[in-house]
Amino acid sequence: MLLIADSGSTKTHWCVIDENGKKLIQTIGINPYQMNNIAIKEVLDKELFPFLSPETIRNVHFYGAGCSTDQKCNLIDSVLQDFFVKANIDVHHDMLGAARALCGHENGIACILGTGCNSCYYDGTEITGQISSLGYILGDEGSGAYLGKRLIRDYYQDSMPADALLLFKQEFNPVLEKILDSIYNQPRPNRFLASFCPFISKNINHPYFHELVSSSFDEFFAKYVLKFDEAKTSKVHFLGSVAFYFSDILKESAQKAGVQIGKIYESPIQGLVDFHVN
Repeated sequence: MLLIADSGSTKTHWCVIDENGKKLIQTIGINPYQMNNIAIKEVLDKELFPFLSPETIRNVHFYGAGCSTDQKCNLIDSVLQDFFVKANIDVHHDMLGAARALCGHENGIACILGTGCNSCYYDGTEITGQISSLGYILGDEGSGAYLGKRLIRDYYQDSMPADALLLFKQEFNPVLEKILDSIYNQPRPNRFLASFCPFISKNINHPYFHELVSSSFDEFFAKYVLKFDEAKTSKVHFLGSVAFYFSDILKESAQKAGVQIGKIYESPIQGLVDFHVN
């Protein structure tokens, strides 16, 4: 049996494949920059293993946010090896997973727009160019965390129209001390910031919220797409919930940037299944 995982900061999609077909399982996100081996084992014990038989798995392909160094990949590898004792395990950065899912064996620019963001140029075999997004504190322009950060900042710095401010206040009844605690003291502040995206989506027809998303996507293209020499000659593909649910605005920003949009997936898991099975 084959197990493929795509893990972002918010959730992990697992796909078990055997002769009878495939089964999808979802757990919370597993990021080695935010979780130690004990926390990761707890997630697997509670959320994954009740739904599969680890001893039947022979190959595991894990693509994860935060798996960008040998140290972080080894952490994930060691945890998985403890559970899937009969399996060959490969751990890769989620950017390679995105490239394989979106581009297959063809060249192109692959982008992630979810809780965080990322981009790369993929030559059909490997990633040959990448621009670091620097994470939610220093960068991640266009991501869910970035949208939430801008929304909160605009609310508290009087940079939001009165009617939009009222919508925010009615929805969340925000308390500054609690928001700051969630960002600076609680685990996974990037997920907290991105949690405001459904509210933005619900009010996207309001000019303020449309411009918030549009200008953030403009920043994404300027920083993470147009700097590739191939940006005007290769298709630019996207995956992630932010790209998927704000796809109309994403296409508008792409047109302004002069780039050609290809695929837009919410999750890469089906593309990864196609890549590894076919």
